[in-house]
Amino acid sequence: MIPEYYSAAQVADILGVSKETLKRWEQSGKLVSQQQSASEERLYHRTQLENFEAVQSLFNSAWDQELLTHPLQDFRLIELFAGAGGLAIGLEKAGLKSVLLNEIDRDACATLRQNRPHWQVIEGSIADIDFTSYRGQIDLITGGFPCQAFSYAGKKLGFDDIRGTLFFEFARAVKETQPKVFMAENVRGLLKHEGGKTLETIANVIAELGYDLVPPKLLKAVFYQVPQKRERLFLVCIRKDLSAQVAFQWPSPYRRIMTLRDALQAGELYPTDVPASEGQKYPKRKAQIMAHVPAGGYWRDLPEPLQREYMLKSYFLSGGRTGMARRLSWDEPSLTLTCAPAQKQTERCHPEETRPLTVREYARIQTFPDDWSFSGSLLSQYKQIGNAVPVNLAYAMGRSLIRLLNDIETQTPSRVSRPKTAVHRSLATPRP
Repeated sequence: MIPEYYSAAQVADILGVSKETLKRWEQSGKLVSQQQSASEERLYHRTQLENFEAVQSLFNSAWDQELLTHPLQDFRLIELFAGAGGLAIGLEKAGLKSVLLNEIDRDACATLRQNRPHWQVIEGSIADIDFTSYRGQIDLITGGFPCQAFSYAGKKLGFDDIRGTLFFEFARAVKETQPKVFMAENVRGLLKHEGGKTLETIANVIAELGYDLVPPKLLKAVFYQVPQKRERLFLVCIRKDLSAQVAFQWPSPYRRIMTLRDALQAGELYPTDVPASEGQKYPKRKAQIMAHVPAGGYWRDLPEPLQREYMLKSYFLSGGRTGMARRLSWDEPSLTLTCAPAQKQTERCHPEETRPLTVREYARIQTFPDDWSFSGSLLSQYKQIGNAVPVNLAYAMGRSLIRLLNDIETQTPSRVSRPKTAVHRSLATPRP
């Protein structure tokens, strides 16, 4: 059910603007809020928001219909740079079948194995894997390759020019397996990396591999049942002999924005409060200072003497530095999680208790299921969770990918059927 009223924080998240921008819009008459007193939170009726495109997509969402998506057959998946499994869990939930996952981090591989013993997890560098034995056996390859600096010494800006980068290895896996579709995800910064040259090079390589690139899209996790202000860039590519008959549709948004309360307390997102777990702790003096920060506040909400003590030389610099001494709010999505909750530049303090978020709180904000355990040291567990694709965002993308693969099956059945050979289940062949 679509809410009648939205808080200023919710509207700011939906529209991707600041609360200060909303105030300016009110002053100009672009928006009108309902507020009984200066101390009350501003609320906006849904009729005030219907002219905004982002809100229209929320109000007219096909989310419920898309939940009914099911694969017409067992679509087979290889995932590269798998991490702790955020993307893999979401794609599995959508109905895709993982036949191989590759990850170089030892603890992340242990996490994958202990939660899904039946998954084939290959630990080590992707450069050491020969994927040719999977040619014609795979429907989809996915992965979030690290965005390394690319060399532009060559003139072609194609496949040969990206040797030495991890995207080259991703592209090689595609070249050797020839899946119907592949999907790469990355950070927002890829859009402007090296002045746009990196993305241009990637697009050239995709075409050289024989695939059509759907115009890349930056997805905000808050629209997909994730209580976190996180963004991921997705690149979906369809093999050229199939792309003319089908069209990829991005997932529809969920009907409302999830908050930290949804993540940590029993409700729509989870049936119980967040389980107890380990977590980092503040040094004594830092805890004393952080205790003065209100929910949703940061260092500028401290008394001035404490601002100077906490910020040191940074106190005199320009810029907001809004991540410093930051306490989260129950009624807003979490800020983007980093690899540790107590880093001074990107503080993630509990909304009530004066402590960093715990491992299970981190995992809930990334929408991992409570029974998904993490291996390794405390710092390694935080890192694995912080680097993951939010599970519910992956689930939404998985449903869109399945609809695409279903369309390929129904539109071009004679051209995409797999060879009638035994299913390949052995380990991928090491490269010589």
